[in-house]
This record gives sequence, structure tokens and C-alpha cells, in this order.
Amino acid sequence: MTPDRTDPTDPTDPTDRPARRRRCPLSLRRHPVSWEDQRPTWRDARPAVIAEALKRAQARPSGNWYVVGATRDVREDRPLARTVAGQEVVVWRNGEGRLVAGPGVCPHLGAPLRDSPVRCGTLMCHWHGLALSGTPLAGWEPLPVHDDGVLVWVRLDEVGGERPLEAPVVPARPALSGAVSAVYVGVGICEPEDVVANRLDPWHGAWFHPYAFVDLTVVAPTRDQVTGGGFAVDVSFKIAGRLVVPVRALFAAPEPRTVVMRIEEGEGRGSVVETHATPLGPDDRGRPRTAVVEAVVAASDRRGFAVARALAPVLRPLMRAAAGRLWRDDLAYAERRRHLRSTGRFPG
Repeated sequence: MTPDRTDPTDPTDPTDRPARRRRCPLSLRRHPVSWEDQRPTWRDARPAVIAEALKRAQARPSGNWYVVGATRDVREDRPLARTVAGQEVVVWRNGEGRLVAGPGVCPHLGAPLRDSPVRCGTLMCHWHGLALSGTPLAGWEPLPVHDDGVLVWVRLDEVGGERPLEAPVVPARPALSGAVSAVYVGVGICEPEDVVANRLDPWHGAWFHPYAFVDLTVVAPTRDQVTGGGFAVDVSFKIAGRLVVPVRALFAAPEPRTVVMRIEEGEGRGSVVETHATPLGPDDRGRPRTAVVEAVVAASDRRGFAVARALAPVLRPLMRAAAGRLWRDDLAYAERRRHLRSTGRFPG
């Protein structure tokens, strides 16, 4: 039966899909396909293709910058702390509001500065009161730090070993003044490359996350996308029942530890999901640990989106929870990949 081409809920209607989405972002799947009846994607998700995309990502410069956490997590009363590749790092704001970063170990007797308070922009060591304002003192030296408005980065030249860059490679985002952002942080027993490889396998979306995605097709990449290490994906985000939001998204890796999903067509065009993988160092069993720091920056040109911005404090926990549900699965994927690599049983 030929579908009614005037039906605005028909997701298969090729006529003026962008214009239709501007009027109503939702579509109703007319003929839902059960999970087990989806088209298999294993032939398309060739290990060599994913490995080549990962290799291209790893060849890009990072300038030795690492994501520490969310800008919103830099509080007035205590530092933002992270262990990066085995090095303890703390970040706070000084009396002028300028971001300051440095080693998280007090040079006096080794106190953990992550547990020390910030008073009037000064980090006070809680063991003996060494006061750090962001300038070199008693063997403590500041580190280059960058705040992009959503995430905080530190530069660790000894860890990265690359030619330093003045600023990190931050992906293009919607204007933050008109967007809603949220940051999720999770930790897995894996290495950054396992996290990046997971994100450079878009074929697993509808199979591994059926509660979130349906009707996923990886579009044959253009030459520019291949050069940029990206994949274009047509996919629908599940809302409820047969109600979905169809979009086209582009997955690309601008630097070795970052993968960005950008909505190219459909509702929320220009919105991004940035996945950053920060190595933490080994656990007590010697296994590598990696922090997944995922930033969602959502925007829309709909007038009603102003309401979403006003409700941002309520929406952020929901956005983090949605990211956390996906990453419970994806960290299992990354951890399994790391385990197979470490035991010499990884396919390909």
C-alpha cells in the first residue's frame, strides 16, 4: 500500500522532510520493526573500518590537553580534583575569578589538596595551611588551564609528550547563551582508545541501546567525512511507544580522546554530544581506568525552547541520567574491548 504523502507523521515520506520537521519534530513509526527483526549491522561494522577511524583520531594533535570535568563543578569552597594519567590535579578560581590549576599534592609533606578548602580564592592546605593563590610557591607550580564554558581542561606536557598547543581542540558548539548543557562523568576499566572506538562504532546504536534508538542507518560516508574520520547516521530517538524524533547526525573525532556527535538535520540542528576520554591511571589491580566526560549542548530555533532554557536546572539531572543509562552499556562495551585486547583475543 502506498503511504499517504500528506501524512505528516510518516517518517518514510521523502517530500520536504526538513520543512515538516520544523513544524513538528515528532514522527509516528507506522510499521515498527521488532528488535530481533532489525536489519543486522555486523557486516557493515567492519573491525578494519572502526580501527582505521580510531587510527586517524589518534594521529590528530591534542596539544597535551585533558578534560578534568565540568565548569559548573568548580565551586567557590573547594577545588575540582582529578587524577590524570596518575597525576593528581586540582582546579579552582582565585580571588579575581581566574581559573587556576596545578598539582594536587602539597609540596610540603604530600597532603592531598583535593581535600583542602578554598577561602577567598586561595587554596588552603588542610594539613599545615600552605596558602596557594595560583602563583609558584614552595615548589608548587601552576599548570596551563582552559575553561571553554562547559568543560575545564588542563595541559600536562610531560604526560602527553606532544607539541603543546595554546588551547585545547574544542569542537564547534551552539551559542551557550541559547543552549542547555549538561555534563555526565563515568569511570570504566579501560583505556581512552576503547571509549573512542565505542563511539566510532555507530552501527551498534539500535541493537545495543534499543530503549533509546531505532531505525538506524549509517550513511555511506563522503570523502570529507572519511578524511575527518566521521560517519553520517540517520537515526530516530525514541520518545514513547511509536513516537520518535528522526535526525541525521555526524560522528567525528577532532582529537585523539574526543568524539563528537553533531545533529546535522532535524530537530536540534547544531546540537552536540561530546565524549571525552581522560586516562586516570591504574586501579589497585593494575588495570587502566578512564573517565568518560560527556557534554551535551542542546539548542533549537523553536520559540518554545526558551522554556527549556528556563527549566535548565531541572533538565540537567534528567540529561545526565539519560547519558548515564547509555554509558552503563557503552562502558561495558569499552571494558570488554580492553579485556580482549589485553588477553590477545581481540578480533581482527
